[in-house]
Amino acid sequence: MTIIKFPNNFKWGVATAAYQIEGAVKEGGRGQSIWDTFAHTPGNVLNGDNGDVACDSYHRYEEDVQIMKDLGVGIYRFSVSWPRIFPNGVGEVNQEGLDYYHRLVDELIENGIEPMCTLYHWDLPQALQDQGGWENRETVEAFANYAETMFKAFNGKIKLWLTINEPWCVSFLSNYIGAHAPGKKDLSAAVNISHHLLLAHGKAVNKFRQCNIEGEIGFAPNVTWVEPYSRNQEDVDASQRAIGWMADWFLDPIFKGTYPSYMVDLFEENNADVPIMDGDMDIIRDSVDFIGINYYEANVGRFNSEAGLLQLEDVDMGYKKTDIGWFIEPEGFYKILTYIADRYGNIPIYITENGICVNDGVEAGEVKDARRIDYLKGHITSVNRSLQSGVNLKGYITWSLLDNFEWAEGYSKRFGLVHVNYRSLERTKKDSFYWYKKVAENGWFSV
Repeated sequence: MTIIKFPNNFKWGVATAAYQIEGAVKEGGRGQSIWDTFAHTPGNVLNGDNGDVACDSYHRYEEDVQIMKDLGVGIYRFSVSWPRIFPNGVGEVNQEGLDYYHRLVDELIENGIEPMCTLYHWDLPQALQDQGGWENRETVEAFANYAETMFKAFNGKIKLWLTINEPWCVSFLSNYIGAHAPGKKDLSAAVNISHHLLLAHGKAVNKFRQCNIEGEIGFAPNVTWVEPYSRNQEDVDASQRAIGWMADWFLDPIFKGTYPSYMVDLFEENNADVPIMDGDMDIIRDSVDFIGINYYEANVGRFNSEAGLLQLEDVDMGYKKTDIGWFIEPEGFYKILTYIADRYGNIPIYITENGICVNDGVEAGEVKDARRIDYLKGHITSVNRSLQSGVNLKGYITWSLLDNFEWAEGYSKRFGLVHVNYRSLERTKKDSFYWYKKVAENGWFSV
């Protein structure tokens, strides 16, 4: 038996996102988001599912906070629905929306749980999308205004802030691959959006600094690791493109003030230019106190000139897969964390998402999700290895507290420590909940 032990000040948490759990899409003055539109358009989401009710956490947040208190975590990472605060993206503030999040945050604080707030987890107000969405630089200003409103309203209550969750998904997955809202397939638009997201982040951080807000701020890119199939330079370069598309593309501008040239070249070869204006990179550079890292999978890849934009094909090495089809490879977690530390220095990092889709159901009042426990053991061990290797890790936040609306997969994929019956909305704590509770309370586990 090996003991994996963490420092006493290392923080443990769970995460969710507004559209995935809240429901109540037409209550409390909330406006429409792009995900309301996307999910209600036939063919976009599996089984025609949508987030109209989701886990109904809008009404059940007190119950969910008590579940977290029982879990023993110190951080709850949640997101704010932008159209709850500004139903049209700009204009009059919706006080009912602010009041809801005040009730949630107060409940968290009263129960000894620190709120970590994500300002943008994909639910752009539809009114802004109608004017071009993230392709329109005016959306950058609208986001900065929304961010400033939240900072001032929650100053002193929320001390950990994230501007944008997974900018790769917001730009490339949603506007080039087209799998998420708004479902566009245009590389030039996606590259444009990727820059505007970083600019929006930078401008929001400027507001944070100008208002002397108490606390720290960062953003949360999703990352992966691709191990080259061989030392052949084409395999090495193709694998680097896959890593860089998610990590370097969004981190280099913040820490180096430039986009990685090998990715700029790739996009330009495909007629997609970065729309940089004078002063943009100064706004983006040095705009974090910490970063969040979201990690789920890794794989081995090799060059294939016919394999899409990156000219990279996955090589199935026989790794186990999750129930959403993602490869399980905790070694990649260690490699990407040490890669980031080597490339950017001693920046404080929170793991803001890491988890597994396992679709085990309730039997006799229990959920025996041993595969989730195995996944967490392997991946939290990689976090510990990274910490021991000098990576400046502050905490680990697993995805997710609850089973929830899994975007284009609807309700078919379960990531939660807590099972949700989508008819009755009953919550059932899984075996993984009780395993993670021991880790959060004791700061160690055995493998």
